[in-house]
Amino acid sequence: MSFIHKTVLLDEAVDGLNLRADGIYVDGTFGRGGHSRLILSRLGPNGRLIAFDKDLHAIAEAQTITDPRFTIVHDGFASLGASLDALNVPVIDGVLLDLGVSSPQLDDGSRGFSFRFDAPLDMRMDTTRGITAADWLNSADEKDIAEVIRDYGEERFAKQVAAAIVAGRSERPLSTTGELAALVARAVRTREPGQDPATRTFQAVRIFVNRELEELALILPQALARLSVGGRFSVIAFHSLEDRIVKRFMQDQSKHDLPDRLPIRAADIPPAPLRIVGKPVRASADEVAGNPRARSAILRVAEKAAP
Repeated sequence: MSFIHKTVLLDEAVDGLNLRADGIYVDGTFGRGGHSRLILSRLGPNGRLIAFDKDLHAIAEAQTITDPRFTIVHDGFASLGASLDALNVPVIDGVLLDLGVSSPQLDDGSRGFSFRFDAPLDMRMDTTRGITAADWLNSADEKDIAEVIRDYGEERFAKQVAAAIVAGRSERPLSTTGELAALVARAVRTREPGQDPATRTFQAVRIFVNRELEELALILPQALARLSVGGRFSVIAFHSLEDRIVKRFMQDQSKHDLPDRLPIRAADIPPAPLRIVGKPVRASADEVAGNPRARSAILRVAEKAAP
């Protein structure tokens, strides 16, 4: 089936890269290729784009691009350093990350990402490797389940949800999204208006199964080490956990960690590794009206400074 994907903050994210026609760029989250295609359209004949994605459907879409300037890597972006080494690319001029789950992944009920469909409880972005959500939920300790749901879903009823999952699996192993959603609905006593009781639990389990936050924390220093002077990060986050990691990294790398009262002149202090570019950007009202999933998106841009 074909699932529609509207690329969020398309022009804003690519503009943030401040593209050079002959530069080498990384799209760490190819998805359905919206950002990649726009980058390619702005590169010159000597430019290059290397894209990453775990999802086999995304890889299939990427393989329809026959542009010789384009390379697709079937792996998560945390493999950036090793993958660039394998491609003999020591330096890049920018990296774009569009974080989180994509619309096709949510809308394809068979993937198990959404409580809107009763489907196998998988949730893996890369279905060729790793443990499924069902396998983990049926084997993990109640304490570990509660911690994941609390930390990754910011669910205040995490203990109750974990207890309900363990009690439910003792009668019959969890195998579908519908079964998990029903257990959560009985455990969560109240929820924000318009939000399904299972929203936070599904987010938490998906993030954990795919190691989303760990991989984000891994790629940022790797990308900084590979960026050329003037090279840029352009990162779109969709929830507070991932945005917090991006924000703190950019802030930490944009200032010096020098002891107080150090007798050194300001002119002698070398620039910090990064320079934050502009203010965070959010989707316009028109974009949100046409694509409600854009409402939580936030774009941050930073540039590597001269040493």
